Amino acid sequence: MAFFKKLGEKLKNLFTGAKIDDEFFDNLEDTLIEGDLGAKLTSLVSEELKKKVKEEKITDPSLLQQEMKKILSPYISSLTVDIPKDDLSLFLMLGVNGVGKTTTIAKLSSYYSRKGNKVLLAAADTFRAAAVEQIDIHAERLNMRIVKSKTGADPGAVVFDAITSASSHGENLILADTAGRMHNKENLLKELQKIDKVIRARGIKEENYHRFLVIDATTGQNGLSQAHLFNEAVPISGIILTKYDSLAKGGALLQIGRELSIPVAFICNGEKYDDIAPFDKEEFLNQLVGL
Repeated sequence: MAFFKKLGEKLKNLFTGAKIDDEFFDNLEDTLIEGDLGAKLTSLVSEELKKKVKEEKITDPSLLQQEMKKILSPYISSLTVDIPKDDLSLFLMLGVNGVGKTTTIAKLSSYYSRKGNKVLLAAADTFRAAAVEQIDIHAERLNMRIVKSKTGADPGAVVFDAITSASSHGENLILADTAGRMHNKENLLKELQKIDKVIRARGIKEENYHRFLVIDATTGQNGLSQAHLFNEAVPISGIILTKYDSLAKGGALLQIGRELSIPVAFICNGEKYDDIAPFDKEEFLNQLVGL
């Protein structure tokens, strides 16, 4: 994982050999702000570390790295999703255009297929013709069935048909694409809520129904805005991070955890179908603080 390499290296340099004074904390706050942790979380981290320095009379800044990790730990969590083989599960894939949502769907289908699941793809982003074409190409390459319709068709109907089809063909996991942009925000939210109602009405059990928001690791603060937007429509189960191999700042992930308590499920770090892995909280935090 190289996601927090840049920020982690900066913090490691800062925590090495520096004198703990006002300048140290000014530099720390500037670094965290640059890393997209946001003003509120940055202030919280700084104040907690100052308190620790005063209480324990710490003079070695390297000792603060572990303390910083402890402070940040409550704001990030991981989500493990196990798919029952004898029941139908559905992943509703959310995210704005350009974050790699369609590719992520393909990676997830490959990941769960390797675990012995039978996967069906549902092309419910009927707002954009290219989206249907893209997921269709992935389905062909992966030799998986797909339920699709023409551009402009009712996406709820596509999901309805996918659930019916999976039930009759014995698939136990549906990965449903959705639109990332429509004519306006209200239109988008209503469309996603409609799909959500269809899924619940068709009897998908809550424990088998997951809403994943795909976020581009290079997005920065916009990731937090996107999480708020989509969480208005349907409660998000977990985050999937794409372009994890970049040197992005990405601290917004901690802000999402702090403000919305949404865990992280997977990270994607390449273009191949197997370039996906479950999120590792410990590794993430170690990289973040430069340990």
